[in-house]
Amino acid sequence: MPTLRTRTDTGRLYVDFRYRGERCREPVAFVADVPGERKRAEAFARHLAAALQSGDFHYEDYFPSSRRAQRLGHTSTHGGVPLFRDFLPVWIADMTPQWSAIHLRTVREVAQKHLLPALGNKPLDAIARADVLAFRAALSRCPGYRGTLTPSRINKVMGFLRQILQEAASRFGFHDPFLGIKPLRMKRSVVMPFSLQQAHALVEAIDPHYQNYLVTRFFTGMRTGEINGLRWDNVDRERGLILVRETLISGALEEGTKTERSVRDIPMLPPVRKAIEAQWAVRQPSCPWVFPTPRGFPINAKNFNNRVWKPLLDQLGLAQRRPYQTRHTAATLMLAAGENPEWVAHVLGHTDLQMLFRVYSRFVPNLTRQDGSAIANLLDQQWRDACPAGHELVSAATRVSGSNASDRNMPSGSTNKASVGTSPTA
Repeated sequence: MPTLRTRTDTGRLYVDFRYRGERCREPVAFVADVPGERKRAEAFARHLAAALQSGDFHYEDYFPSSRRAQRLGHTSTHGGVPLFRDFLPVWIADMTPQWSAIHLRTVREVAQKHLLPALGNKPLDAIARADVLAFRAALSRCPGYRGTLTPSRINKVMGFLRQILQEAASRFGFHDPFLGIKPLRMKRSVVMPFSLQQAHALVEAIDPHYQNYLVTRFFTGMRTGEINGLRWDNVDRERGLILVRETLISGALEEGTKTERSVRDIPMLPPVRKAIEAQWAVRQPSCPWVFPTPRGFPINAKNFNNRVWKPLLDQLGLAQRRPYQTRHTAATLMLAAGENPEWVAHVLGHTDLQMLFRVYSRFVPNLTRQDGSAIANLLDQQWRDACPAGHELVSAATRVSGSNASDRNMPSGSTNKASVGTSPTA
């Protein structure tokens, strides 16, 4: 995003922006930083930003007298193969029709922050396997949210690069440098759902302004961006449905969701309907958000996490975990109550049932019937008559299997019966 600045020595205005991996500072055509000229310069900067965002920017059109125009303003080739920086906007334009607005924004951010600075000036066919591995190693040293970039984030960046180079290799007939390079191994995400009693305690202890918000998170399983971006236009109070159609990302509302299956209608359970009606009763007619901040803005995920959520967990003596665990709580409570897994997957917006079983089966006894108790009981009943001598051995195996299944699947002090109030964590 271009930034309008003023030179301290001359008072002249200039724009500061990044293009093709380089930081560029160019004077605008208006001389001094005075009100009338600054207004024109701001309009110029907005026009420049739009051109950079859309890919229609040509350096020589905006800064014809700049020495950078000759170097950055034309397309370079290497034996007929373009530079990475020149092929990138072509690839993005070709792929845009099949992408959501959220995905397109992510690709552009990754390209500007990581891909162009590292590979922008290289011809596509000159990017070798060693360059790809060196780029991945450099990513592992980049600062992230907690220390350095996670393997998940690195794999996402590398996934975009893989797609670009594979398409270029197909078009221009050179060797794909990604052959044989596998994604980094990722740690399984930590699932730490709350029990029903813990959820109730959190709702009771939180700032009253956020009580209805937290109830809705706990019993719909909505993602953070989905509930923070929820508008009254997408709440059907008559039919008792929440229509997930938009996502709030970095303070901006984006049409669309994480996946196609994430576009869904969530039925309001009784606590959710009560919370929604309570919000409706105190809403400001001019505010479109269902759960705004006290000042009427959409909830900022980072601020909520640092100022409300973390102190709340400390106050109740609960282990620290992200607000996203409210989604895992909704899933485990629904499954433990005996709901149809297909219905649960629809409510959560999962693409298939495999993820549901893989992530949550260990929290719900007999969800997948993979604890060995069924076959053990069958053998205990039917082998008794066929093989009396082996009955004692089978009975022992049954007792061991049932004991192990209970230890694996149930929290301490629980029974084999699925209970909505049971939690694997304290």
